[in-house]
Amino acid sequence: MEGLSRPLQEEPISKMLVPAVLQAAPLLLCDRILLSSLDGWHPSLAALGVPAAWLEAALRLLVLWGVRGLLTVGRPSPMPSSTVAAVSILPPLYLWVGRWLGDPPLLLSSAPWSWWLVSYGAVGFSHLLWGVLAERRSTEESLGEDKATLWKTLRLLRPDRPYLGGAFLFLVLAVTGETLLPYYTGRLIDILGTKCDPEAFSAAIFLLCLVSFGSSTFASCRGGLFMFTISRMVIRTRKLLFSSLVRQDLAFFQEVKAGVLGSRLSRDTALMSRSVPVNTNIFLRSLIQAIGLYGFMLGLSWRLTLLMLVETPLMMAVQKVYNTRHQSLLKAIQDSVARSEEMVREVVSSVETVRSLATEEEESQHYEASLEETCQLKNQRDLETAIYSIVIRLLHLSLKLLLLSCGYQQICAGLMTRGNLVSFILYQADVGDHVQTLMYTYGDALSNVGAAEKVFEYLRREPSVCTGGTLSPESLRGHVCFRNVSFCYPSRPNIQALKNVSFELRPREVTALVGLNGSGKSSCVALLERFYEPQSGEVLLDGVPVGEYGHKYLHRQVALVGQEPVLFSGSVWENITYGLRGCSEEDVSRAAKEADALGFIRELEGGFAADVGEKGGQLSLGQKQRLAIARALVRGPKVLVLDEATSALDPESEAAIQQSVRSSQARTVLVIAHRMQTVENTDKIVVLEGGEVVEEGSHAELMGQRGPYYRLVERTQAE
Repeated sequence: MEGLSRPLQEEPISKMLVPAVLQAAPLLLCDRILLSSLDGWHPSLAALGVPAAWLEAALRLLVLWGVRGLLTVGRPSPMPSSTVAAVSILPPLYLWVGRWLGDPPLLLSSAPWSWWLVSYGAVGFSHLLWGVLAERRSTEESLGEDKATLWKTLRLLRPDRPYLGGAFLFLVLAVTGETLLPYYTGRLIDILGTKCDPEAFSAAIFLLCLVSFGSSTFASCRGGLFMFTISRMVIRTRKLLFSSLVRQDLAFFQEVKAGVLGSRLSRDTALMSRSVPVNTNIFLRSLIQAIGLYGFMLGLSWRLTLLMLVETPLMMAVQKVYNTRHQSLLKAIQDSVARSEEMVREVVSSVETVRSLATEEEESQHYEASLEETCQLKNQRDLETAIYSIVIRLLHLSLKLLLLSCGYQQICAGLMTRGNLVSFILYQADVGDHVQTLMYTYGDALSNVGAAEKVFEYLRREPSVCTGGTLSPESLRGHVCFRNVSFCYPSRPNIQALKNVSFELRPREVTALVGLNGSGKSSCVALLERFYEPQSGEVLLDGVPVGEYGHKYLHRQVALVGQEPVLFSGSVWENITYGLRGCSEEDVSRAAKEADALGFIRELEGGFAADVGEKGGQLSLGQKQRLAIARALVRGPKVLVLDEATSALDPESEAAIQQSVRSSQARTVLVIAHRMQTVENTDKIVVLEGGEVVEEGSHAELMGQRGPYYRLVERTQAE
């Protein structure tokens, strides 16, 4: 609260109020002289009645405006024009409205100085409060963005318009019943205050029970339809967000942690999907009830109704300050919770590393610090909410005391009955709650829209790698050509991973890509798979840029098997046929056999139906590699990329797989391996060094040249 109170108190007082008073002193003096002059005309003006007050206001406005114009020549204005107008017309306005609030003077010129000071004080306080709120321009801009996001969230409810229409109908019926309850309660009191009339009393009781039962029934139907709509919106929003996330490029997932995405997908989608419909439900209910209640209140006593309208601007000012602060705190809490969840995910997924380094205590302390940060933000939110509640209650109490006093005067004057006053008080209590709810729900919807902003940010994001290709020829040779390709990773734009790389992969050939770590081997694979776009050059498949092929077609024809393949929870069959439909048992068995996996699959309990566990945790690394190779081969690809895909296999199994891959179909094979025996058996070797192609040829040719490849082999054998 200290950070909030400092700009609200110190800066406005020192920078706005004191200079304004000093600069406006000449104008105040002129106003006082004018009022003293008009005091001599009091008898003549007083005879005119209320028009005399407006005449005095017009004279003050003309004189003050002229003096202000003279004072502003060549210098800043000592008093805003709005202030001049306000201090001039405030006394007659108060005379018009304030008859029922006290005994205001007819003319300010003949009134005590205290009335003059009060008028300036009221206007000055209003401008001071407005100036404080105007200082939050950046917050206002953010509020405008929040409103736009709120409307986007509401547009997500379009498919549920029939259900929302039904809910709105039940809402109107329920509100109508609730509005009639205080009216019939007042009638009962009036009946009890007169002579007994059993028939009128029974009729009033029957109508009261009927209205109460109908209102409760309609309210239940309205709530049920809104809850049904919320469930549909949660599912729809999560589907849209997940669909957008899985289409993003790899650079996006390198920048955004998985725990944060999980939080957005689970917590934020539920929060935005629930907050907006619920607040819309409450807002519409409160709005309709407030309009209806004000209508009944005007019918009972228009004087007391005007008095009640004083509550609205006061409540709006308090609510505006509270909403601004509450919104920023909620966003900070959401970010803090997302960081805590990401920390838990990282520790749980890396628990072996944590245990091996004996850092359990340190990780516990980090998590405790993260929880403490969240707790402090929540405590600050709760404290400010408590202060806000106290201020609102004090406003309600003050207004209720004023209402009772004025209502007593109305009864004494014979302008209303006791029953009417009871009905009015019941209406006033309800309408105050509804007005407060209107402002709170609107602010709460804007506060919780921070979650929607994160979701819409991901929904709007377009991947940097376009997947809009449409080419899908019936036949494909599998000829791959890297032509003058240069590439930098988005996270490291100043470091070139590939520099003008050119080489070819021909059908029916096995080509090895070798080089030290960081030489660019994996970058070549990533570009072939279209995980990224090169900054210059082209990657061609059968002479056509890979980006022109259909997304599904390309990744069925170009299959990748990595060093640490990822399996999904489910059976062996589901992992081999992942992403495919209509695979026959013969196709799956043949792919498993070519990958040298059929033997261990049959040994598993359940065979192809055996569960592999989360991320294939029930299998060894070598078994997972065999299943990943089978998953690639069952697609019948024309280009097969093995990126250290057999590193966990024994030489015999690796040789069997390579022989199977070579002899099964006329395909292009790209191998990346550190095991030199694997490289020696390939048809061609491409050597990368520092992101550039430095040598090409067979094993024997490159060894004879005694160049980079020779040195790499010597280094590998020495290790």
